[in-house]
Amino acid sequence: MGGNRAGWVAVASGMTKLAGTYGVWRGYLGFTPEAAREIEELGFGAVWLGGSPPADLSVAESLLEATESLTVGTSIVNIWSARAGEVAESFHRIEQRFPGRLLLGIGAGHREANGAEAIKPYDALVSYLDELDAAGVPEESRALAALGPRVLELARDRTAGALPYLAPPEHTRIARGVVGADALLVAEQKVVVDGDPERARAVARKMIPMYLGLVNYVSNLRRLGFTEEDLTTPGSDRLIDVLALHGEPDRVAAGLAEHLDAGAGHVAIQVLNEDYLAALRSLATVLPLAR
Repeated sequence: MGGNRAGWVAVASGMTKLAGTYGVWRGYLGFTPEAAREIEELGFGAVWLGGSPPADLSVAESLLEATESLTVGTSIVNIWSARAGEVAESFHRIEQRFPGRLLLGIGAGHREANGAEAIKPYDALVSYLDELDAAGVPEESRALAALGPRVLELARDRTAGALPYLAPPEHTRIARGVVGADALLVAEQKVVVDGDPERARAVARKMIPMYLGLVNYVSNLRRLGFTEEDLTTPGSDRLIDVLALHGEPDRVAAGLAEHLDAGAGHVAIQVLNEDYLAALRSLATVLPLAR
């Protein structure tokens, strides 16, 4: 399925909007208002707050205050650490101030980090969405972290769409087939802007091995054909090259576009270079961004 190269326009009801096909993913404490302004000026359409932002969503609010049209998405609010009622109150507060610019990304975290209660995350996600429904958070302003078919279907049926993480374009194609043609689908992709493959892989291996101990990511990568040799820490070159695109800016841009060709409506770029803004500036010279 071809990607939506025209960009991701309004989600079904017009509640949450994204401009353009590229955004920036980073741990929620890693953004500053000044950086958000520059990211917007470069032409990226969204910033995605990684980790588990607290339920008050104050970081999102500060970035919205600093920008004019940038969408801020949570990627993700963790259902085990952020109570649905408090998240809903925060959403409504922010939506009143910045209508249509906050996308509430929700996820169930990892059993390794969140304990025994996270072993059956599906039912907990359903209950959390029920609470958001009761609190008046519209489906069109929320999305789910989703990899496997069951949660992808839940994302399709109960939210605007899906936010896959640590997944190559092959998974994007599968996910689009599950969520359907009209749903939101945001593909996260790590990149290292560096033309030296060995140096770039060394940067990627500072982060990717931590995911190889998390069962949901490893299970998904196995489904996509990666072997135990690939998935054994620190990860094979084959795995690293797919999960962390690297090269000069034009080569990285071509790899990012593969997610669009596979069906993503938006790509959330996670830069692993130490100076992530410098890397984004170089990518902005070759990506089709709206300035």
